[in-house]
Parts: sequence; structure tokens; C-alpha cells
Amino acid sequence: MGAPLSRPCVLVFAGLDPSGGAGIQADIESIGATGSHALPVVTALTVQDNDRAFAIHPVEARVLRHQSDVLSEKIPVSAVKIGIVGNRANADTIADVICRLRETQPDLPVVLDTVLGSGKGYTLTEGDAVSALAPLIPLATLVTPNLPEMARLSPGTHTLPEQAKQLLARGCQHVLLKGGHGDDPQHVTNYWFSAEQERRWVWPRLDGGFHGSGCTLASLFAGLLAQGLSMEAVLQKGQAYCQTMLENAYIISEGQRIPGRGTGMNHHC
Repeated sequence: MGAPLSRPCVLVFAGLDPSGGAGIQADIESIGATGSHALPVVTALTVQDNDRAFAIHPVEARVLRHQSDVLSEKIPVSAVKIGIVGNRANADTIADVICRLRETQPDLPVVLDTVLGSGKGYTLTEGDAVSALAPLIPLATLVTPNLPEMARLSPGTHTLPEQAKQLLARGCQHVLLKGGHGDDPQHVTNYWFSAEQERRWVWPRLDGGFHGSGCTLASLFAGLLAQGLSMEAVLQKGQAYCQTMLENAYIISEGQRIPGRGTGMNHHC
């Protein structure tokens, strides 16, 4: 027998969605689909189904710190992915974890999915969600807001490039703006902004709604970044993989479908 296979690891901070459509389960499945391995740290317990969120119960910050310390002391971390943080105390703790990891890994990629609420508008953070994310934006290699989130994160600006420029000025390196909330009934347009780059991708708009599409996309990016791919390759492959997973979404009940995260990794590359 040959030597055992190894996989790069992604340290994940995200909430637990008991429906299994979004949150930490979406992250684990998506990162695994890229060939990387998730190290899941749960930031909050949520009460939700595949359509609506009803409550959030943040995990204590000291528990997050203890878990991440134990993991990082033993296991090499090749990327970090952040979903909902639960509250500002958790965000501060996650920021400290990233800073300590970057003392020895200054180029450690961090993907921040700026979840300010559920797709139906329910708040998934105690207190002000925008304020809670403030310590994490300057540390992010890639931020992945949707259109409503971008407007809240960049107040007082109107055009998408202006909004992205304001977000980049806060310290993040790249923004992938998700256009699923756009008005075009036939297509979804996603935009990549950085100090040197502005590019867009246009994808066919699929019928119906999906639970956990944003978590899926951000985690695909994190899993690919953990493997050392360039940002352009990560964004291209991650979006293509996510599109195929949405095309293969399945039903667990009436309402939003669940992305088929076990499918599609060899398509649209």
C-alpha cells in the first residue's frame, strides 16, 4: 500500500442549521467536494427550517477560542472560512485567531461570507450585524456579499464599483459580489473587484429558491484557496461548481431546495 493521502484543511467558523441546508453542514460538504477537509467550529445554534429562521443562540467566545487553539496546535490550517459569527464577541475572538495564525502564515487565505441575515431577512446575529463583522473585514482575503448585504456594508454609495471600493478601503483584498438578488429574470451576474481587477461572470438564472447557496459558494472558494490556486482560478471554478450544485438541488419539503453538493465537481471547469 502507498502512503495515505493528505488533504489541506480549512478552519471553518459558522452556525449550525438544523435543516442541513446552510451553515456548517453546507460548509463541510462543499469543502469536502473540492478535495479539502473542513475543521468545523460552530459559532451559533440556530432554529430554522429550509425557508425561515426563528432564533439564534451564539456559542460562548471562550469555547470557540479553545476549539480553534486545540485544532491549530495539532493540524496545519491552509485557509479559514467564516459564516455567521453570532455576536461581536465571537467576531473579535475569530479575528484574534486569524492574527495569531498569520504570525507564522502571513498569506493564510480567509474567506468571509458576510451573512447579515437569512435569505428571508431574519437577523442571524445578536446586536448589529454590520458592526459585528467590522473586525473581520480588514482580515479577509475574499469577501462574498450579496447585493443587499453590499448596500448595508457600503452605505452612502450608489454604484456597485463605488460600493466595492468602499469595502476594499476597509482592508479586504477581493470582493465577489453575488448578483442573485438582481432584477434580470434570465441571468445572474456576479462581479469580482480588487485593487487591480474588475470582472464579471453571467450565469443562467435557475428556477426556484435555494437554501444555503451563499454558504456553498464561499466554502467552495475556501476549499480551493486551501489548495493554493490563484484567485482567478478559485473564483471561476467555485462559481462553476456551485452552479452545477444548484442545477442538481433536491427537495426535502415544500419551499427552498438544497444544493446537490455531492455533484458537479468535474463540470464547467
